[in-house]
Amino acid sequence: MISQDKVPIVSPLAPAAIGPYSQAIKCADFIFCSGQLPVDPKTGEVVGTDIETQTERVLKNLQGVLEAAGSGLFQIVKTTVYLKNMDDFPKMNEVYAKYFPVLPPARATVEVSRLPKNVLVEIECIAHMPKIVESPQAKPF
Repeated sequence: MISQDKVPIVSPLAPAAIGPYSQAIKCADFIFCSGQLPVDPKTGEVVGTDIETQTERVLKNLQGVLEAAGSGLFQIVKTTVYLKNMDDFPKMNEVYAKYFPVLPPARATVEVSRLPKNVLVEIECIAHMPKIVESPQAKPF
């Protein structure tokens, strides 16, 4: 039985899951996005060989997943960045900063020995998506 509080998010604007996981799950007021790789959602191929191009594709993929949930990058409250080489941090950071020019989310960056498809970067995130509350109608005097 699937919990009604746990809703899977599927987006054609990001690569399909390649294993037993969801692109994202919406639960209560939060969206939990699985790590995105620099993979073109149409071709399934890795995009670019440099950290800048790969970071750009990863953030576009995250944006696609969040848009499918009715949200966007501006709602992200936390990211985790996985880098194959911490020497790529400054260049990754330049691209990342373009996507979060104001109120950037909390973030952790971790160097890992290897990533799927031998890519250079993977990013996962948590976004807050508060319920829209309609204001009560003003009553005439």
